[in-house]
Amino acid sequence: MVTLPKKNDLGFFEIRLESIGGLGANLAGKMLAEAGVMGVGLNGVSFSSYGSEKKGSPVKAHIRFCDTNTHIRATSPVERPHVVGIFHESLSKTVNVVSGIYEDSLVLVNSTQSPAVLKEKLNMVGGTIAVVDAIGIALEEKNRVNMVMLGALFRLCDFLDPQAMRDVIRKALEKKYPQAVQPALNAFERGYKEVVSETFAVPPGQEMPPVIRMDTPILGYETQPIGGTITNPGNSILKDLSISRAGMMPHFADEKCIHCAACDNVCPDFCFVWEEKPDKKGRPQMFLQGIDYQYCKGCLKCVQACPTEALSDAREEEGYAEQHRVPHRFDLAVR
Repeated sequence: MVTLPKKNDLGFFEIRLESIGGLGANLAGKMLAEAGVMGVGLNGVSFSSYGSEKKGSPVKAHIRFCDTNTHIRATSPVERPHVVGIFHESLSKTVNVVSGIYEDSLVLVNSTQSPAVLKEKLNMVGGTIAVVDAIGIALEEKNRVNMVMLGALFRLCDFLDPQAMRDVIRKALEKKYPQAVQPALNAFERGYKEVVSETFAVPPGQEMPPVIRMDTPILGYETQPIGGTITNPGNSILKDLSISRAGMMPHFADEKCIHCAACDNVCPDFCFVWEEKPDKKGRPQMFLQGIDYQYCKGCLKCVQACPTEALSDAREEEGYAEQHRVPHRFDLAVR
């Protein structure tokens, strides 16, 4: 049996996976726990918490490990993780993904940016940041992000046995999806080999931020505006679906567009921005101006529907959506 590198007051080594529906964090948590229990003889448990079961909605997977002489009777969410796996970098826009970390916690991020840049983006005071381009590897290996993230997690958690994880992958896939076994193993190996990390000490005079429970409401009896006014009703105008994109997004080429509206007909979230202008004969016609990426979740149905290749799918790059976004012209929205 192995020795856990760290433990909390209850004797647990805790991992929290922050993700969105569709990236496989729930399955990754179950496989990770199985590899720890069956592979190296630890006690372990895995469970997930999520709202609506749909692609793109936030998901958390919680994993606990402990020695065999310690009983796991806690099934509450992991509030003070020793390791955090962030499956989608953009989650930090709306979720405090590093909530509750210790000054020596390890944060693994699916990203192409450097650890130093991510430290500022995540507002981390200290800790170790590891980075792996899980989306890029998954696209190249024709597999899923979760296998790459698992490979990186096993590299960073050296008390776990990578061979046990390979056995779990084969066991989970070879009966129903035998064709997916080798791509999954390839993705796992690349995540294991290509992850890089950097440690940041807490600056002198600074302390780690206080721990706030993840179920603490933003608006409560102490923080609600006078009169109970709901400042953000969560309606269609105020929503932001950008965190739902899983690595791909549509690009718009105006010179190829014939303004047929085939894209708008299949778009589930009304991302396309139109403006009425006179055509060559002076008649009023609606012309496509661009895409409001605030509402685009990257489903790429528009790319499939476009008859002229004015819309194409491309890997999402940092800052592209902000630079090329054409905002909707809502008269009643203040943003």
